[in-house]
Amino acid sequence: MNWRKIILAAFVGCIVFTACEKAQSASDDVPNVVTADIQVGIEKHIEEQTKLGDGYFKISFKDERLNLKLVRVHTEYLANLGPQRHFACVDLASTDGFVYDVDFFISGDPGDMTITETTVHKTNGQPLYLWEQKQDKTWHRVPSDNASPELLGVIKDNDRFEFTYRATLPEINETSRLWIPLPVSDEYQSVELKYFESPVSYEILEDNKYGNKMYFMELNPENGGEIIEICYLINRREKGVYQDKFLDPQKYLRPNRMVPSSNEFSQIAKEVVTGKLGNLAKARALYDHTIDRMKYIKYGEGWGKGDAVYACDVKSGNCTDFHSYFIALARSVDIPARFAIGASIPSSRNDGGVDGYHCWAEFYTDGNWWPIDISEGDKCSALSTYYFGHNPANRIEFSHGRDLVVEPGPVSGPINFLAYPVLEIGGETAKTKVEFFFNRIPSPV
Repeated sequence: MNWRKIILAAFVGCIVFTACEKAQSASDDVPNVVTADIQVGIEKHIEEQTKLGDGYFKISFKDERLNLKLVRVHTEYLANLGPQRHFACVDLASTDGFVYDVDFFISGDPGDMTITETTVHKTNGQPLYLWEQKQDKTWHRVPSDNASPELLGVIKDNDRFEFTYRATLPEINETSRLWIPLPVSDEYQSVELKYFESPVSYEILEDNKYGNKMYFMELNPENGGEIIEICYLINRREKGVYQDKFLDPQKYLRPNRMVPSSNEFSQIAKEVVTGKLGNLAKARALYDHTIDRMKYIKYGEGWGKGDAVYACDVKSGNCTDFHSYFIALARSVDIPARFAIGASIPSSRNDGGVDGYHCWAEFYTDGNWWPIDISEGDKCSALSTYYFGHNPANRIEFSHGRDLVVEPGPVSGPINFLAYPVLEIGGETAKTKVEFFFNRIPSPV
């Protein structure tokens, strides 16, 4: 059965997920298949095919036979399309470090699932196609070159949505402490707390360097496995070039622990900006250089920490690594630059899960701050000019800056950046399961 038939089998309740752009639906007629069943089915298929492939999952792509290893199943995008019709999106990595985002269409019931179609959707984060919904509620693929800004993740002007931040605590065997970002209202976003559900009370802390706020909680062993859920109403407008008269831009020339100053950064940056007139042209050259040099790969050890040295050496990583590398280069040629982090809200659907955090950067020149998003500009060359000077409206900002200091603070020292919770159990850093959800709300007339 081809993908069109599968999509046609999906009914009116389906929605498309931006990160893997695929359909999802819900109905009383759908068999009792939960996402855990789909995950088991796709992982079983990959395991079986890997055994048959002498340790590799093999797939044909552009007249080439790829040898791949499983990186992760996107559990936030697993979906029921209809009776015995399912969807999964999986990251697989090749032996040369390239990461392929692969769409799987699946048929069958729990324990007896069959893969009906396997298609490479993205290479190193760059989409080859996107999903678009027709008026009859069916979905069809659109080549990324022909996609609208909305399909590519951009809502301009204004956006309004409820955003849910859910943290599931791990097993706790002794007294623990937890820090969670508290997004605040500013010129570009209005934040209204809808509800806060927690097994313990909280205190609000503020770092004195950047003004970020965060929830602070003390936990006990009986809190293990419990859920903290926070819901906000967000009104957000598109962010362009702007003035900030309250902070001295020169403070953003100083290094951070993971964005140090070095002769290597200085040498690279000076070579890139040679012959460029003015800081605006220099910043654009560094922006383009970062896109050309870096690959969006979330694979292996070291990525995702915003380590500029790692990014420089490995030439790959996620949004934190892209922007840390740019910031290090910009500062080395006396262009103030700073970091911000939050979440990017899907633009092509109106509710569902959000694929983790997202970060961006800003640089200063001629009295203005310029927001940039290099990793998104890298994923879609058609939008690389837009992302040099804009953040779309479908965003929420959690915090900004690096090396955040609060009291009481973590034993491990200043907080590198704050998006996911920082949890310490008995003074040792521990992980918390984090999920983001959203529900877009029409603006009041």
